[in-house]
Amino acid sequence: MNDNGTGSGGGIAAPAAILGVVFGGGALYLAGCLGGTLGVALVGGGWAWPDSSVKSVFRLVGHGPGALWPGHATAATVGMLLFLVLVLALLGVGGWYVWRRWFSHRPGLAGLREMAPLSPKAMTARARDLRPSLDGLKEVPADETGVLLGTLDQPHGPELRASWEDVMLAIMAPRSGKSTALAIPAIQRAPGPVLFTSNKVGEREVYNVTKAERERVGTVWTIDPQGITHAERSLWWDMLAGARTIEGAGRLASHFIAATTDEKNRGDFWMGAAKNLLTALFHAAAVSNGSVADVLAWLSTPSDRAPVGALKAAGKEALAQQLASTVAGAKDTRDGIYETARQCVACLLDPETLAWVTPDPRAREFRPHDFVHTRDTLYLLSKDGGGSAAGVIAAAADAVLRAAMAAAERAGGRLDPPLEAVLDEAANVCRIEDLPDLYSHLGSRGVPVLTILQSFRQGVRAWGEAGMDALWSAATVKVLGSGLDDADFAEDVSRLVGDHKVHEASVSHGSSGRSVSTSRRRERVMEAADIRALPKGRALLLATGVRIGMIRLRPWYLEPGAAERTAAARAETKLMAQRASRKVIGA
Repeated sequence: MNDNGTGSGGGIAAPAAILGVVFGGGALYLAGCLGGTLGVALVGGGWAWPDSSVKSVFRLVGHGPGALWPGHATAATVGMLLFLVLVLALLGVGGWYVWRRWFSHRPGLAGLREMAPLSPKAMTARARDLRPSLDGLKEVPADETGVLLGTLDQPHGPELRASWEDVMLAIMAPRSGKSTALAIPAIQRAPGPVLFTSNKVGEREVYNVTKAERERVGTVWTIDPQGITHAERSLWWDMLAGARTIEGAGRLASHFIAATTDEKNRGDFWMGAAKNLLTALFHAAAVSNGSVADVLAWLSTPSDRAPVGALKAAGKEALAQQLASTVAGAKDTRDGIYETARQCVACLLDPETLAWVTPDPRAREFRPHDFVHTRDTLYLLSKDGGGSAAGVIAAAADAVLRAAMAAAERAGGRLDPPLEAVLDEAANVCRIEDLPDLYSHLGSRGVPVLTILQSFRQGVRAWGEAGMDALWSAATVKVLGSGLDDADFAEDVSRLVGDHKVHEASVSHGSSGRSVSTSRRRERVMEAADIRALPKGRALLLATGVRIGMIRLRPWYLEPGAAERTAAARAETKLMAQRASRKVIGA
């Protein structure tokens, strides 16, 4: 009969026990000698330290304190007892603290030593290397050193941060803390400009909580084509500014294509032809000082040759000939291409949306190249589904990221202070087609990006298997929260967390008596079911070059100053409700 269990094997425990007895006994003897000597000294017996010999140990054990301190047995006994109790208490408290501080994490996951590269001391040193503006500061504020991720999930665990050269990916289910514990703290604590994108699910809380605080450090810009905040439009953005080059026009076209189709459908004939058409029309409007309204007019009249003439006048003969061949092609094919292009930019048919990207002398112009040198905040908001202005949102976000990279190059390679980009609901409202490729460049330019998704498969639908794999690989910091219900992804993460060795003791009973044998085997640190069952408020942290660890998230409403922020959020919510009421009454 065999009884199997897990635990430390006797082959390892026995030597440890012997060493513990030897050194522990010696320590207790020395503590007893010190206590007895102090007790004798306090009653006037002088400093009478006994011989430190084996013979003295046996005399103390066999005959008591009176054998070492003749005539003062009582004082020595009381002194020994009091001192030993004090020493044992201090050792117990110290051991408990050390265990809680260094070893009280789940076996196989990173502890304090493994997470040291993300700790405050390491982040401060890294920030000084990355940001010359911090050179003159004796004490660097914590929020100037990196993006707060959470605290190590053990008692008194330190804050853990991503550096200013990290690019981040968070995968968390709805209502698992992605807005309250990641997006909002990142925006509140940012030392430089902030870009935030989201849809109607999460942006109101983020917008309401952070708006007042960001207004104290800079200008707040909001591009809200679908009136989610119900605020009057106070700015416009020249969407065609980047289309003055053919490459820029192609990027602009790709945002509208990506916003209206999944990755697997973007490669078909109609989408490819529609992208070429939009590239030509956007570029024609840009080089002829036209507007987005002109592009819509050209799309509504396929036979209109005005854009061909505009391209020729700008010296873009090849692009003009390509557009002319599309216009002169078979009617059914031409109409199919134009109709596909019209569907991709259908959101611009809404006058409210079009106004945001049309010059308006009564409103401020948002200039991405100026924005990246400020401490301003840009909120880019859109709804999901029909009528979504996701193409406009993606184009604006891309323009800011490109402006930041250009400014970094002019500054010698890196923005200081960095521009933080929080792309919440990126797969829905900010499908920048080459975002996975940009990830490998943004961090080195002082543009830490945090892309937040609800699931790995959501990213696959937006960027395809290869694109999402590239985004996952390029992200130097990954945060995986609760609600990961994709079994395949949970199993992949389980394998990444890895195995650890456990000792197994096997006890056998037979005719010759009882025998114990020990062995070691490997088992998963976390099974897929454990990863799926992560509690709210906890997340797995995967950082390049560091063992995977568990962190506690830091929701904004549990931080200092939460009461003030809550009051500001309620005030903004009230204003939003009033604006909505006025719109309903006006309608």
